[in-house]
Amino acid sequence: MTAEAKLTDTQTAVLKAAAGRADGNIEPLPTNLRGGARTKVIDGLLARGLVVQAEGHYLLTDAGYAAVGKRRPAPKGIQKADAPDALTKREGTPRSIRPGTKLAAIIEAMRHPGGATITQMMAGTGWQAHTVRGAISGMVRKRLGYEVVTEKGANGQRAYRIA
Repeated sequence: MTAEAKLTDTQTAVLKAAAGRADGNIEPLPTNLRGGARTKVIDGLLARGLVVQAEGHYLLTDAGYAAVGKRRPAPKGIQKADAPDALTKREGTPRSIRPGTKLAAIIEAMRHPGGATITQMMAGTGWQAHTVRGAISGMVRKRLGYEVVTEKGANGQRAYRIA
């Protein structure tokens, strides 16, 4: 909880109860919270960005979950990428990249025997250096499972290639 988001005991109780619900709905509110007090609590949570109104309900935002030290639960059927089963399931899937995409251009460049430098991949995709490095780390290595080797050449530039 941040220092600026001082919550009352009632607001904290409402957020904790909502964080325990699958949908993050703050209702039903405590039975002793009626009338003006109810309105004041909801308005305070809305003003701080801890809840949003959607389809007639007040639902917790990510900030609302964080205010009580919780995380938004993942929807059913969605598996977190850092879960142990996610890696084993991913290994069985084929490595398919749509041809003609920028990611395909990066992979093709790294398949050359000498690999490719960041500058070469930037020229081939039009991306900035940090985007190319992020694609190598996030998509090529982690999501697609390729083993990427980096070597420093005689010219001092680092070349990336798929082993």
